Amino acid sequence: MPSRPRARELTLPLPGAPGPLNAITDVPGVRVGYKTLISGEGEHAIRTGVTAILPRAEDDLLHPVLAGSFSMNGNGELTGCHWIDEAGWFMGPITLTNTCSLGIAHHAMARWMLKTFPDVMGETLWPLPVVGETFDGWLNDIAGQHVTEVDVLAAIEAAAASPAFTPVSEGNVGGGTGMIAYEFKGGTGTSSRIVRTKAGEYTLGALVQANHGRRSWLTVCGAAAGRAMPEDTLWPSERGSIIVILATDAPLESTQLRRVAKRVGIGIGRGGTPSGNNSGDIFLAFSTANDSGAFPGAPLKRIEALSDEAMDDVFMAAVEAVEEAVLNAMLGAETMVGRRGRLVRAIDPERLKSLVCVPSGGAA
Repeated sequence: MPSRPRARELTLPLPGAPGPLNAITDVPGVRVGYKTLISGEGEHAIRTGVTAILPRAEDDLLHPVLAGSFSMNGNGELTGCHWIDEAGWFMGPITLTNTCSLGIAHHAMARWMLKTFPDVMGETLWPLPVVGETFDGWLNDIAGQHVTEVDVLAAIEAAAASPAFTPVSEGNVGGGTGMIAYEFKGGTGTSSRIVRTKAGEYTLGALVQANHGRRSWLTVCGAAAGRAMPEDTLWPSERGSIIVILATDAPLESTQLRRVAKRVGIGIGRGGTPSGNNSGDIFLAFSTANDSGAFPGAPLKRIEALSDEAMDDVFMAAVEAVEEAVLNAMLGAETMVGRRGRLVRAIDPERLKSLVCVPSGGAA
C-alpha cells in the first residue's frame, strides 16, 4: 500500500520553511522511537502504544535540557512539569502513551534511567520522568492496560538506537495508534521550521499526539474544511486531548521556552479547536543548546540565550510547525476499526486538497 501524502505533498498553502525531514528529528540529537500495539477485535481490541523522544543521544541524557511547559487546558497529564516549572530543566527521555498506561510508562522510564546510569542514578540523582497521555478508549481497550513495561522500554530503546536525522513515522504509530482528531483518525504527527535570527540559523521541531477537536471546528489553511466533510462524525462533544512536544537547538532560557510552549495554543487554534473543556492540551518546549552537563551540583550555571527581541521568529516557527504537525498526524493516519467494531475513517487527502487549494483564477 503506498504511503499517504503529507500536508506539503498535497501542496496545501502552508507557511514557513521546514527542515530537510520536516520533522522534530531535524533538531540535532533528537531521536524518536515507537512501540505500536495492534491486535484483536471486539470488546478487547488493542489499538495503542508508546512514543519515546530522546532530547539527546543516550550517552548524553544526563545532561539537562532547559525547558518550559504550559497547560492550555488541564484535562490531562504531563508528568515532571512541577520540576520543569520550578527549575527550568529536565533530563532523560520523554514518553507519550494512553491515559491508563501513564503509570506503567513512568515506572518503566524510572527503571530505564536507573539501569542505564547505575553509577549516579538513585545515588546522587533521581529520575523524574516526563510522561504525557491522551485517551484512546474509543478504539482501544484502554481499561485492559495492555501497555507493559517491556513495551515502554522497547520504545525508548528504538529511539536510542535510531540514527540521527531519521524520518519519523506518522499516524497510527506509537502512542498515537488509537487516537482521533476532529473525528477523523488522528495520531502522531511532526513538522519543523528553520528559524533565522541575527544570532544565527536554528531549527525548531514539533511532535504532536493529536486526539482532539470536533469535525465542525476543523479549519485548514483558513478553509472551513470540517463543515464541508460532515460524514461519519462520532460524538456531540469533544472526547480527547493533544500533547505537543517542541524541540529546538536555539539557545533559550527556561522562561523563554515557557513562552514558546504557550504559542502552541495558537498553532492548534489555527486548526479550529478552542481547547475544549474535555481536552487536555498540554505542551512542553525544550532546547538542546547550553549542553553544560553540569547543572546538578555545579557551583555556577552559565547560559547563553537569544535576545527577547529575536523571539518573534521562534514564536512563529512554533505556531507554524504545530499547525502542520496536526495535519500530518491526520493525513498519515489510516482508517481503523477498533473496540466494539467502531470505525474511524481517515481524512481523504484529495478531498481535503480540493477544499483548501483554490485553482488559479478561481474564487475562494
